[in-house]
Amino acid sequence: MTDTWSVDEHLSDILAAVTPLEPLALPLLDATGCVLTDDITVPAPLPPFDNSSMDGYAVRTADVEGASAEFPAVLTVVGDIAAGHGELPAVGPGQAARIMTGAPLPPGAQAVVPVEWTDGGLGGGPADMMPSVTGGEVRVLRPAHAGQHIRTRGSDARPGTVALTAGTVLGPPQLGLLAATGHATVTVRPRPRVVVLSTGSELVPPGRPLTPGRIHDSNSYLLTAAAQDAGAVAFRTTAVADDPVSLRTALDDQLARADAVVTSGGVSVGAYDVVKEALTGTIDFRRLAMQPGKPQGFGLLGPGRTPLFALPGNPVSAYVSFELFVRPALRAMAGHAPDTLRRPRTTARLVTDGTLGSPPGRRQFLRAAYTAPATGERLGTVRPVGGSESHLVAALARADALIEIPEDVTHVAAGAELTVLLLN
Repeated sequence: MTDTWSVDEHLSDILAAVTPLEPLALPLLDATGCVLTDDITVPAPLPPFDNSSMDGYAVRTADVEGASAEFPAVLTVVGDIAAGHGELPAVGPGQAARIMTGAPLPPGAQAVVPVEWTDGGLGGGPADMMPSVTGGEVRVLRPAHAGQHIRTRGSDARPGTVALTAGTVLGPPQLGLLAATGHATVTVRPRPRVVVLSTGSELVPPGRPLTPGRIHDSNSYLLTAAAQDAGAVAFRTTAVADDPVSLRTALDDQLARADAVVTSGGVSVGAYDVVKEALTGTIDFRRLAMQPGKPQGFGLLGPGRTPLFALPGNPVSAYVSFELFVRPALRAMAGHAPDTLRRPRTTARLVTDGTLGSPPGRRQFLRAAYTAPATGERLGTVRPVGGSESHLVAALARADALIEIPEDVTHVAAGAELTVLLLN
């Protein structure tokens, strides 16, 4: 390995070092966004009983055969059935039972006629607005075939069938299915717990006034939000001054609640690069053939071998580094499939007023605004936002993509087709 690492070499080394978190049984809502570790089979029929899909009347099909507005079928109403009803009236010849959506089908009934197909019973109006009509009559104005407007037992899912496969990411529909099949908990890879820590004696928390030479700590907020967006449970800590002992103490305090640690700042070659000073020999510090984000650090920290990502201090460098290296690692730890670890890429046509320059031998990532292809167009377009300087956080806030310029390309003209990382 050379002294300078490529982007791909650094990411491969990181992904080889991190491992998926141990499975954990969680309550359903705590498992939102998590990855399922085992197949889930259906324990019982879904729905568990035949039930009505409409407000109306449960009938025998023979009693409404040939019914019309001119010659309605006149049936005696033997009872009301609401959802959750226990005792069910039997429907015999010439009879009907008023039934609500989701209510169980009574014995003897073969179909449900919607209330719109009737005179509404003695009470008139929609079925759910009618008073009890037991003992009265209803006139059915249309015939119904067997099974019409009935959700049959097991029609959604049958016992023993696989409802969800291992590797499924649990979103609202999947959690709804688990609840419908009676699961109160589910075994998943938990979301990684990430501690985010900024370094720098010049940092002041937002909301406090700045004195000469001080700046607000934006990186910890930027990277905590990025970790949350990647699916992690993120903890932002107070910035640490440029003192190696203070940094080591802070890290030791945080390791108990961390599956991963992300620091920003202090990884270059300056006199006060505290992360490098405190952790050299514990984690590896590297120069990468990329811009922004040339200085990087990565290693496994403490007895639990917790991954630590030491990112540059400039906000754009920190964010680009997170997207390229930390996000894939966190998703791997959460059990996501290998082809879903990184941001999606697409090809877009460059829109620019001049020619873009890129340093030789480095892969450059430029903030950009992406526009999807118009109807009939093969490619979308991408336009750079702001300059290439790594401190321009205002330009970063306007970007929704990163333009990727390969190491062997030094000039890119308008109209060129480029790879684009989509950030949204």
